[in-house]
Amino acid sequence: MTYQQKTLPTKVDPKEHIEALDVSKTKKEDGLKLLKIFTEETGEEPVMWGPSIIGYGIYEYTTTSGIEGVWPMTGFSIQKARFSLYLKFDKKISQQFLDRIGKYKAGVSCVYVNKLADIDEEVLREFIREGYQYMQSHFKTIDRI
Repeated sequence: MTYQQKTLPTKVDPKEHIEALDVSKTKKEDGLKLLKIFTEETGEEPVMWGPSIIGYGIYEYTTTSGIEGVWPMTGFSIQKARFSLYLKFDKKISQQFLDRIGKYKAGVSCVYVNKLADIDEEVLREFIREGYQYMQSHFKTIDRI
């Protein structure tokens, strides 16, 4: 049986997705601000991936077991309690940003933030911008699927 990737780009408008979420007004405002920040720092238009991820750019990957797929180069998702920020780098470089960003929790492949007021926006912008450039230089990127 061939692997079928489940999370792929959709036609849902990311701004409409944020506005329709059942979250607090502040969470929606922070989500719209993240939409603006990620768009400004990547120069890409946001795309919904599956029901919850707002992604920027696309890269191709192959796992050690030979499974191939595509994924956004960076992005975020909004949950009731927090944001998941998908900021890609090697661990050593990531830690340099995390040491300066503010209040967060580290996940396996993302950074969890409760609200934007908890973190330094300029450090976030730098993290997004440099992480996006890192992905462009270390992975095969594509324009669309």
